[in-house]
Amino acid sequence: MGENKLHNIAYSYVTQMSDLEEENRFLKEHADNLQKELEKFKKTPLIMCEVRDLIGQDALVRLPNGNEFLVSVSSSCEKPLLPGDSVLAEQKNLTIIKKITSRKSFDVEKFVIVEKPQTIWESIGGLDEQRTELHEVIELPLKKPELFKKIGIDPPKGILLYGPPGTGKTLLAKAVAASTDSTFIEVVGSELVQKFIGEGAKLVKEIFQLAREKAPSIIFIDEIDAIAATRIELGTSGEREVQRTFMQLLAEIDGFKALGDVKIIGCTNRKDVLDPAITRPGRLDRLIQVPLPKEEGRKEIFKIHTKNMKLGKINFEKINKLMDGFSGAEIKAAVTEAGYFAIRENRTKVTETDIIDAIKKIKKENEEDDKEHLKMFG
Repeated sequence: MGENKLHNIAYSYVTQMSDLEEENRFLKEHADNLQKELEKFKKTPLIMCEVRDLIGQDALVRLPNGNEFLVSVSSSCEKPLLPGDSVLAEQKNLTIIKKITSRKSFDVEKFVIVEKPQTIWESIGGLDEQRTELHEVIELPLKKPELFKKIGIDPPKGILLYGPPGTGKTLLAKAVAASTDSTFIEVVGSELVQKFIGEGAKLVKEIFQLAREKAPSIIFIDEIDAIAATRIELGTSGEREVQRTFMQLLAEIDGFKALGDVKIIGCTNRKDVLDPAITRPGRLDRLIQVPLPKEEGRKEIFKIHTKNMKLGKINFEKINKLMDGFSGAEIKAAVTEAGYFAIRENRTKVTETDIIDAIKKIKKENEEDDKEHLKMFG
């Protein structure tokens, strides 16, 4: 009887062991399958995202296209996450797999114009008043910051040049950069918006970092209205991206010291559409108008562009009146075109007729451009 009981106990134990081994084998197999599945999620291609915020155990991430999602963080992500971190996520559920070292997503110098301008003040005509203002708010603080410290005032961090196209805004910026031996970093606002959807804010940050590295420097933002215009509604993802880029620009300007060796010059043909936030005190608060040249200004500009030309007998007063309403760029274009008229006839001397015909051609081209513009937007 005792032997049977022991036999039953032993049998039961063996059976249980067999069942446990079977269950253990099954669980191990299941665990292996789960591990393989997990490894699949970790394999490329993974999508790179930016952590925007941390909410409990989850993270709010932004994808390269600008969309934002609240996602889980995998236990395999060992490093603690912080807002602004770059991470890799699997593409199905966007679960964060691992944090990656933050790096530049592009070489910023490939997307902006960086140069040491050679433009001299003498090559700019009819803008004496604007030159004086630039000397006071850009040149002096860069060359003699101790003057401002002694007086106890902070110069503007930046200025806004506004006026019609071709009036010399870029030339003024390049001339002040040359006079202060500053690196000139040119950014075009419209290209920033069109080419860098999802990356605009990051590029702005890197441009300002580049300016610090190459200081003394001047950041020249052409067509600043493309990113700094007043927007009533932020309906599309594109509009939200422009707003993010604009907010980053404001944050970078606010982060600069007024007496630092980096200055910002904004440029626009449409001051009326700008968001007041960009021109409030402490930002681009010195507004300098660059209008179409008046009679005396046209005379100076014409003289600058014809100084290396052989001119025949010319009635300068007549020419000046014909160019009424021309910008500096249009005066230069007319002079260049007059030179071509002489070259076509194998002449080395430019006549009054050449210049008059060139002026007429420029006016005709302007009229055709206006008609084309009316067809498109009228």
